[in-house]
Amino acid sequence: MLKEILIEVTKEEIKVAVLENKRLVEVYLERSFQMRLAGNIYKGRVENVLPGMQAAFVNIGLERNAFLYVEDVHDDSRVSELGLEKKPHASLPIQNLLQEGQEILVQVVKEPFGTKGARLTTQLTLPGRYVVLLSDLDCVGVSRRISPERERERLKALAEEIRPPGAGLIVRTVAEGISKEELRADVTALYELWHRIQAKARRSPAPSLIHRELELVSWVLRDLFGDDVDRLVINDREAYERVLELLEVLDSHLRNRVYLNETDLWGEYGLEQEIERALRPKVWLRSGGYLVIDEVEALTVIDVNTGKYTGSKNFADTVFRTNLEAVQEVVRQLRLRNLGGIIIIDFIDMDFQAHRTEILKRLEDELKKDKTRTYVLGLTQLGLVELTRKKVRPSLSSLLEKPCPYCEGKGRVLSEETVSLKVSQELRSLAQKSDAPAFLVEANPSVAAFLIGGGGNRLRELENETGKQIVVKGVESLHLQKINIRALSSEEEIATLFAPVKVGQILEAKVEEAHATNPRDGIARLDGYIIDVEEGRAFIGEKISLEIVRVFRTYARARICEKTKGSAKKSKTFAKKNK
Repeated sequence: MLKEILIEVTKEEIKVAVLENKRLVEVYLERSFQMRLAGNIYKGRVENVLPGMQAAFVNIGLERNAFLYVEDVHDDSRVSELGLEKKPHASLPIQNLLQEGQEILVQVVKEPFGTKGARLTTQLTLPGRYVVLLSDLDCVGVSRRISPERERERLKALAEEIRPPGAGLIVRTVAEGISKEELRADVTALYELWHRIQAKARRSPAPSLIHRELELVSWVLRDLFGDDVDRLVINDREAYERVLELLEVLDSHLRNRVYLNETDLWGEYGLEQEIERALRPKVWLRSGGYLVIDEVEALTVIDVNTGKYTGSKNFADTVFRTNLEAVQEVVRQLRLRNLGGIIIIDFIDMDFQAHRTEILKRLEDELKKDKTRTYVLGLTQLGLVELTRKKVRPSLSSLLEKPCPYCEGKGRVLSEETVSLKVSQELRSLAQKSDAPAFLVEANPSVAAFLIGGGGNRLRELENETGKQIVVKGVESLHLQKINIRALSSEEEIATLFAPVKVGQILEAKVEEAHATNPRDGIARLDGYIIDVEEGRAFIGEKISLEIVRVFRTYARARICEKTKGSAKKSKTFAKKNK
């Protein structure tokens, strides 16, 4: 499998793309005004202790206080001071571990998201190239992704031998096959960093930042760029030279896989279009099936559908093949969109147990490509798979989008019929309270059309019911749910609004669309007032001269001036001759 990493550096942001066989599978962004927080270490002050939630709010100097659960508090000294038996902290009351005003050293494990503050832990970890240093845990572990048992035992023995006193180590996947000297150098560098963090924490006030996690490019080199990557391409010369310098320390043999390409990498690889597609709810499969991805705060639901795919054998085979294809795309979308938390996958119901078993096995195999920790909890009789994926960074959609200010994130707005009914109700209410003889209603053109009704029937009924004259004006710039209603008292203003044009008037207007019921005619608008242009369909998109021939309450009829017809005829003749 061809694996590439593309890094595009601009003044405002750094963008990283991971491609597998030329397909985008992961995206990472870091903007100058929105730095990553996960991994940062702070000296914080406990603001509130909440026994009912077994948690505390900690001020670390951010806009919102961060959240610390009892199971993330590591403080054996506090347990001894209180004369309590040592046991898992999750079973101890939070008020026995923390007090308001207490200063503590914490690390961000989850970025702030929506209305939630950052999540913290006091169990500090410092990741290196080959190991992760656990500051206060006396243990050694080896990555599960290192499968040869002999290699696991070798690495574990080495880690036990070089482990600093009072600290723990987790050997990372990339350490497979490395020497004792390389492992020792990584551990020594991390232990020295830990001493510097402790020294800075002692002399710093709370709240303050003690240690910042690596910026994005350095993080990519440490955590993503390994022997499984064929090449890393970067567009900025300064960043390219810095990458080579860092690799000299981290892994010098990878330097010959780094390339400089001072072009628009995102444009060259078509990544903007890929990211736009990753923000849509529907994802098409090559067979004609499709996924629907619905991401909400509590969980993400992925629905698999056969769509246009009808198969060639029987229905059970069609379902199985669609689900098989969906597995690969589902995992790609999890990585690409960086979906985390609870994820429910609704596969198409399968009749055979062998098919269900195979789908689950393929899903687990595909998830091995994902560096983010994921647990598959099984497949139900209904074809639902529940899994959890560690949520460290915000999802792609939350980075690039924000909730719609009109629908407040629901993804739906009121229909034209509903809005027009609300306007009618408001007009009835205003008519009872106001002495004004008329009202002006400004609305989106599609809502205005419902208010007026076919031939102006609904508008006449509303005027008869309220005893008021009502002018409805369509305004393109108004949102579908936005309505402006104003009382009219001036007779001159009422007359002008009721009929903004006169019979015989010559004016210039753009024909915007075809007439709904008379396809040969076109529709033009003058400040929202509709003009039915006879024989105007041929001029859609053009600004032409019109003569008003009839004026009605809700629209006017116009014919095209002879000079416009003549110009159009000449243009057609010229086009014919030059074919």
